[in-house]
Amino acid sequence: MATTVRIPTPLRTLTGGEEAVSIDGANVRELIENLEQNHPGMRERLLDEKGVRRFVNIYVGDEDIRFLDGLDTALDGKEEVSIVPAIAGE
Repeated sequence: MATTVRIPTPLRTLTGGEEAVSIDGANVRELIENLEQNHPGMRERLLDEKGVRRFVNIYVGDEDIRFLDGLDTALDGKEEVSIVPAIAGE
């Protein structure tokens, strides 16, 4: 079952302007791989060699995946995944 992924404004150029896309994936890692297949360039904006980039937050529902199982966080297609760029302030 496809999961709805909310796309932040800076990444919408990769999704043809769409603010949300439906992507299949059993976990967040698989979701990102499938997101990359449908919207090339997305993986490099979200991940680095260590995992999720430092200034990118990925939420499953209201929970940051860093406090769940990271990229291995399971998905059943009923939840909404949000990609949120971190914003630094003074």
